[in-house]
Amino acid sequence: MSDSLAELPLVAILRGVTPARIEGVAGALFDAGFRAIEVPLNSPEPFKSIELMAKQFGSTCLTGAGTVLTVENVNRVADAGGKLLVTPNTDPAVIAHGVAKGMRVMPGFFTPSEGFAAIAAGARTLKLFPASSGGTDHLKAILAVLPKDVPVYAVGGVGAANMAEWRRCGAAGFGLGSELFKTDLSDEEIGARARKCVAAFRDAG
Repeated sequence: MSDSLAELPLVAILRGVTPARIEGVAGALFDAGFRAIEVPLNSPEPFKSIELMAKQFGSTCLTGAGTVLTVENVNRVADAGGKLLVTPNTDPAVIAHGVAKGMRVMPGFFTPSEGFAAIAAGARTLKLFPASSGGTDHLKAILAVLPKDVPVYAVGGVGAANMAEWRRCGAAGFGLGSELFKTDLSDEEIGARARKCVAAFRDAG
């Protein structure tokens, strides 16, 4: 299992990326310091993009899928070489199957009940989603009851400008989407945005 997220706990979310662009975009992110990249399954030909990333990086970068909703899709991600499994919801069957496949599973949750259900299913990293809807006070209240050894990533409405505030409230890391990637941005622009986010995270301490 890759420990890429221990090195830098930021996940790049490439919603809408195509297989034709994935290697250039992923390379720009990797060069900027990112070591975890997900392709949401509502992107064009997502399994092809995941397969290309798995071949591009091997074990040097944790790559896989986001918006994973079914056990069948867990299998397809695994078959494509994906090792990262991110969901927008708390589905015990999806979580347990991803864990059984040896994947790093990051299920989405919003309430303590959902968080504990995800942990019971085997998740060891959680994704507070959508983070901005609850805000930092919501995160603090949840962290007061969740196990201390389960890191919570804030995803949705969080970026370079407010990482420090979220870090102070206990966010272990972040998932970053439109702040990093939009389909009309060049690889160079994506790399510049990625470097800004990495710097902001490190400055947030």
